[in-house]
Amino acid sequence: MNTDYDSQMNIQLRFFASLREALSCSQELLAIPIEVKTIAQLRTYLQGRNECWAKALADDQPIRCALNQRMVSDSCALQDGAEVAFFPPVTGG
Repeated sequence: MNTDYDSQMNIQLRFFASLREALSCSQELLAIPIEVKTIAQLRTYLQGRNECWAKALADDQPIRCALNQRMVSDSCALQDGAEVAFFPPVTGG
């Protein structure tokens, strides 16, 4: 039996610092198509929401990502129920 539930996975998104401000969003529970399998594909999927998201998450923007509170690369595989956090590189002084 193939239902809509079978064709998507649920993830918890979190956005920090300037990304949170640009997107006017700090967190969101999101159902994504199962075809979105990696962090890079998720970023591309989110860019397709509208111009604001496309600009904030553009490929030329230096954005770090964590999956379940562990730093990961863009090629990291997503999993149902995962927490995905996006944030700009941290600078200090």
